[in-house]
Amino acid sequence: MPIQYYLFLSLALFVIGIMGALIRRNAIIIFMCIELMLNAVNLLLVAFSKMFNDPSAQIFVFFIMVVAAAEVAVGLAIIVMMYRKVHSVDINILNRLKH
Repeated sequence: MPIQYYLFLSLALFVIGIMGALIRRNAIIIFMCIELMLNAVNLLLVAFSKMFNDPSAQIFVFFIMVVAAAEVAVGLAIIVMMYRKVHSVDINILNRLKH
């Protein structure tokens, strides 16, 4: 399969992630869009690793997945605490947490 297919798929996933993070106001949706962008980058790294026959990019992808898993744990904990405090996951309501 040509590398262009992977490039277009990765670009499409990344653009969907950016648009979702910029347009939506729900913290959980924004969180999922950030994860979608990370997976788009991982797909691109694996595609280039296959194209250049270099396994070091796949090791880098593994470390990105480990950091993303830690991000999920911390991010969901923050979202749960935000929901307990203000009973909403709307990011516009976060201004109330300043006071």
